[in-house]
Amino acid sequence: MQRLAIYDMDKTITRAPTWTRFLIHYAWTYAPWRLALLPVAGLIAVGHPLRLIDRAKLKEATHRLLIGAHAPAEQLARAAASFAALEVQHGLFPAALAQIATDRAAGYRIIVATASHLFYAEAIAALVGADAVIATEAQHDAAGQVLARLAGANCYGAAKLDRVMAWLAREGIARGAAQVRFYSDHISDAPTLGWADEGFVVNPDTALASLAGKRSWTILDWR
Repeated sequence: MQRLAIYDMDKTITRAPTWTRFLIHYAWTYAPWRLALLPVAGLIAVGHPLRLIDRAKLKEATHRLLIGAHAPAEQLARAAASFAALEVQHGLFPAALAQIATDRAAGYRIIVATASHLFYAEAIAALVGADAVIATEAQHDAAGQVLARLAGANCYGAAKLDRVMAWLAREGIARGAAQVRFYSDHISDAPTLGWADEGFVVNPDTALASLAGKRSWTILDWR
């Protein structure tokens, strides 16, 4: 029986969302002039709660503004490594790291499943000891540069569960042959929490705490 402990990343392992902060980190490092476009990114972001733009298009638009329509993969990797190092120093829940260590000691493989982009999520995941990362992916051009367009769906909500099941298939792991724990702070992960054998909700808001009570998911406070 395979044991898998799957963790959301933003506000589950990290104390705060990472995408905007990574964009600022990248722009500050490689193209400081792009920081002048932050107010434009903010205006576009306002369209999401108004249902004028979905999360995938918002991610593409802000990527284009703060990173560019295309960027060298090596440059993104360097920015990801420096951002991850800062995040590990200052931005993680100690209780999350302790739970990862506990799960590993109990024989669980550690998987990070996140809507964040793979090009920096895997750098953070590596530093917290994850064995694999399931994340949103970007398209690449023929020269290998990273594009602002997504490759497939944003790894969010039901799409995250689809990605997790696809990962199991690639690994040759039958669902019935796996014991799965899943940790998340956000109600959008209800599909994966319900699919897991054990669902853990981290620092939940009122809506998620209420749903956890109905679904018998364990509530954890890592603040």
